[in-house]
Amino acid sequence: QVLLAESGGGSVQAGGSLRLSCVADGYVVATNCMGWFRQAPGKEREAVALVYTDDDGTYYADSVKGRATISQDRAKYSVILTMNNLKPDATAVYYCAQVGGVFRYCRTDPREYTYWGQGTQVTVSP
Repeated sequence: QVLLAESGGGSVQAGGSLRLSCVADGYVVATNCMGWFRQAPGKEREAVALVYTDDDGTYYADSVKGRATISQDRAKYSVILTMNNLKPDATAVYYCAQVGGVFRYCRTDPREYTYWGQGTQVTVSP
C-alpha cells in the first residue's frame, strides 16, 4: 500500500498564503506524475497543480496560475504546493495524488490517478 501524508491546510483570510506538503509514508510504486487536486462542496474534483517528476515539468490550473508554485523531492516522491493571494473560491478539500505507473505525460483527469491522501481542508474567508 501507499500512504500519502498531507499537511499545511487551515483557515486564512483572502490574500493570505498557505503551504501544503505531501510525503509518501511507506513504499511508493514507480511513478512520474504527482500533484494536488481539490474538491469544493457541489463541485467536481479538479487538478490544481501537477509535476512531472522526470523533468520537473509543471501544470497549473488557470485559477491559480501565477499565485501557486509546486515543487518536488524526487527521492521521497513528495510535493510542496505554495499558494499565495488566496481567494474565497479556493476553499476546498485539497488532495495529494500520484499515478500508479509511468506515463508519457501528466493528465489532469483525477481518474488517471491511483493513490490519494486523506485530504486537508483549506478555508479562505472573504
